Amino acid sequence: MSKIHSLREAIAENVGDGDTVFIGGFGQCIPFAAAHEIVRQRRRRLVLCRSGADIVFDLLVAAGCVEKIIAGYVGNPGLGLAHAFRRAVEAGTVAVEDWTNFAMVLRFHAAVLGVPFLPADILSAGDIPAAVNVRKVVCPYTGRDLSAIPMLAPDVAIIHAQRADAAGNVQLFGLPGDTLEGALASRRIIATVEEIVAPAAIRAAPDRTVLPAFRIAAVSKVRFGAYPSYVDRHYGRDDEAYADWDSLSRDAAALERWIAAEVIGRADYADYIAAIDKKRLDALVAEAAAVRQ
Repeated sequence: MSKIHSLREAIAENVGDGDTVFIGGFGQCIPFAAAHEIVRQRRRRLVLCRSGADIVFDLLVAAGCVEKIIAGYVGNPGLGLAHAFRRAVEAGTVAVEDWTNFAMVLRFHAAVLGVPFLPADILSAGDIPAAVNVRKVVCPYTGRDLSAIPMLAPDVAIIHAQRADAAGNVQLFGLPGDTLEGALASRRIIATVEEIVAPAAIRAAPDRTVLPAFRIAAVSKVRFGAYPSYVDRHYGRDDEAYADWDSLSRDAAALERWIAAEVIGRADYADYIAAIDKKRLDALVAEAAAVRQ
């Protein structure tokens, strides 16, 4: 059975107002295309979660889609603050549940295992344990006090990867970060990919199939679906775009106008990509090709 959907259909059918949404990617494969579609469909009251978050969180916050963030880090990688996120937190319009990156991975892994918590020798000091009510458990074998890290099972995960077949077998190359833990912890998974390949191509590299078809709710082919982040073997990271975001997002009014024009005002993500200088995109593709050599 084919799992191929348009991105518009995938978001409409799988992301609802108030959902807890895991957004994958670790430096590479940040699902910006899916985030743009969430903004266009005007989803509201979302709870976003992951260990360390990219500026895609900043975009969704600025667009008014987010009620709460559960994470270990939110920022603009390599540059610093996520300005829309900071404004929203200071204004009290977005709540924050602050964990460490490793604690977030354990929360997802507990959900993957189907257990209510995982014991760990972390969060025994500092201000986080009290803020999120980390409870203690005693190891029955050693008598040691450990932290009980509670499971977190998102309603839906959104990930980007290099390729999948029509059935939804997803193959991911390069750094996954917490992408697989967060996706497998979730009740539904939406995957955007750079290309749809034949089943034979998937079977030829079975070790690359990190998410099996039976776990995927929808798969959408979206070229440059992770731009401006990079996708191993496809295109490099647009550092200039991240720097531009740092400047743009400092001004709330200017950012609102940009979202209205470049996200909501676009017919779809392909329309947004088509407006970017082709030479700029070609240079990113060439950069990835050079790394492969």
